[in-house]
Amino acid sequence: MGFSLTRAPGATQTSCSLARGDDVISRLSGTLAARDDERLVVDVAGVGYDVAVPLSTFHRLPALGQPLTLEVVMVVREDALLLYGFLTAREKTLFTRLVAVSGVGPRMALAVVGQDRIDEVVAAIVGGRTAALVAAPGIGKKTAERIILELRDKLDDLRRPAGSPGSPVPASSAREDALSALANLGYRRAEAADAVDEALAAGAKGVEDLIKRALSALAR
Repeated sequence: MGFSLTRAPGATQTSCSLARGDDVISRLSGTLAARDDERLVVDVAGVGYDVAVPLSTFHRLPALGQPLTLEVVMVVREDALLLYGFLTAREKTLFTRLVAVSGVGPRMALAVVGQDRIDEVVAAIVGGRTAALVAAPGIGKKTAERIILELRDKLDDLRRPAGSPGSPVPASSAREDALSALANLGYRRAEAADAVDEALAAGAKGVEDLIKRALSALAR
């Protein structure tokens, strides 16, 4: 399963930190070997990596045995090395910024990232919408307010290109996000591009709709 260490009897849980350096696992490419309760195992050359993922990634996973690439954050604790995986680099970036907020651990950050499309989560933070954040499991009002206070001015690179929480995602941006997600699911860019362009021509709106329609086309 990979990275499973047992805490010594009587030892107390310590704080965790993001791993940094040349030995950090930042991406996994293999096949999906198992999935259960927002956790999965990625088989890479015969080694199974146990990875926790947000709901936004879990609901877009391929079938068991199919190729899968995940953007990964490795978190180091005294008793374990933990892997958190994401289908897109934007989700990974949002996760790393959330865990940098005081009082927000990996599980909370994962819940926030996975509760909605990333555009909506970022818009909620930038727009100061506390109610949208407390909908995530484990996030209380004070924590939501802290997230907004510390991050609302630090997410410009993750915001919708139009810069307005209420504006639609431009087709070019949505297309690239959809292509990135499909590539991480193991599809070749050429076949993914054909499916995404077909979905755009059919009137798909937004990244999630594009991915859903493209996956339907690829399954035919």
